[in-house]
Amino acid sequence: MSPDLLEPFDMATLRAIFTSPVRGAAIQASDAVQVHAGCGIVGDRNYRRNNAPADQITLIEQAAVDFFNQTHGCHLPASLLRRNLLMDDVALNDLVGQTFRVGRIRLRGIELCEPCAVVGRILQAEGIPAHAAVRTLVGRGGLRAEILDTGVIRVGETLTLEP
Repeated sequence: MSPDLLEPFDMATLRAIFTSPVRGAAIQASDAVQVHAGCGIVGDRNYRRNNAPADQITLIEQAAVDFFNQTHGCHLPASLLRRNLLMDDVALNDLVGQTFRVGRIRLRGIELCEPCAVVGRILQAEGIPAHAAVRTLVGRGGLRAEILDTGVIRVGETLTLEP
């Protein structure tokens, strides 16, 4: 089915794209990234052939980042949470098991991306106790997704549900 025939999911929009070339390296923002079905984001630390579906790409809601910052009285950038796609106006938890598109690229929601010790340590370095940071993000840590198409994802593209 043509992406032009799909309905927008509450006008969910991609606000930012983040990758890191190697484990532990700083996060880099991009306006667009190349993705390969079954592998991940080209140039990202998690890119590999025959990658596990849950390890290919991650998404997080801007609302979750805002909630975190309000809860902790801070203004940390979304990049510190180490997710790949920052989305506006979408309930990502509802996309587990769903096929959807970001722009023309089909993704399938695999599971929630719950916070881990790595994110806890990063946020602790920013002055927020690791256990408090992780607790705040439980259920709000984003979505792990499988990449079903090869192509380009760009900031500003809309998330649409597959019928």
